[in-house]
Amino acid sequence: METAASDSPGLRLEAWLARAGRAGWTLEPLAGDLSSRSYFRVRSPEGETRVVACYPEELRDAQRRFVLAAGLLARASVRVPVIELDDHAAGFSLLEDLGERTLYEHAELEAEARARYLVAALDSARRIAALTREEVVALGSPPLDRSLLVRELENTVRFFLAPRRLAPRGFVAALEELCRRLAEDPPVPCHRDFMVRNLMPLGPAAVAVLDFQDLRLGPPAYDLASLLNDSWFASSELERELLDRYLPAGVAPDQYRRAVVQRALKAVGTFTSFAARGDRRRLALVGPTLERARRHLAELPETRAWSRELASGLADAAASPETIC
Repeated sequence: METAASDSPGLRLEAWLARAGRAGWTLEPLAGDLSSRSYFRVRSPEGETRVVACYPEELRDAQRRFVLAAGLLARASVRVPVIELDDHAAGFSLLEDLGERTLYEHAELEAEARARYLVAALDSARRIAALTREEVVALGSPPLDRSLLVRELENTVRFFLAPRRLAPRGFVAALEELCRRLAEDPPVPCHRDFMVRNLMPLGPAAVAVLDFQDLRLGPPAYDLASLLNDSWFASSELERELLDRYLPAGVAPDQYRRAVVQRALKAVGTFTSFAARGDRRRLALVGPTLERARRHLAELPETRAWSRELASGLADAAASPETIC
């Protein structure tokens, strides 16, 4: 195991780079995701750059899954960062640098350009869904089955709905029934966190996929629902167009709606639970994300009545998500 006089990832990384023949490369800390991983952009004296993912001890299994999943995806023609060097014992992976801004950070893009990128992403999602089930299962991540789909909503109930008195027992039971129905379709390989914050633009109409270590089996509409209802929020017109093209054959539209509700509410719980611990980076996304869930709650038989009963409270929560955080 990697040891050093200091536990600083930066100091350990400098020593690791030197041993890997990259002495003198400079380090620039990058904003991380909502996990305990950290990231650095490293630059050679000649200006060449790479990105290093730094995994603490408790996330070394995620590092292993990232490397294995990268191989699966690359063989399926899904563009992912090239892994130049991986050192599981040290907790460092040296990756191709695909750019400084994810799609989410390209706020200047007009609707037509955004649509092109979403199409490119959904083409990648199709290739992910066509992966061999056995290889995906072998990665080790548990499937997005009924129990996990329900469990993922616990933070939403605890940190968002309950403090606002929006978690009556009947509504929570209706959400559990929604998850049960969502899990009825035969599962397929899915990214699990397929959204524009995990996509890098490559040229005018191509993307690379990031953060794929949680690749697993899940509902067929899950990645589609995630992409269209997280961060960029596709317009109703574009959503209908892409559903016509990309909703998997044999999957009912209500299953897409259930995936939207589960995914959006799960994201709300994640954002607010981190805000409660002082990390408010994603709090601005809570309102529009909850709005996506509200729209589909009203269309589903198991949640329609509760959507009407809780309409005012949910609308207020979407308008002012920061009131209890």
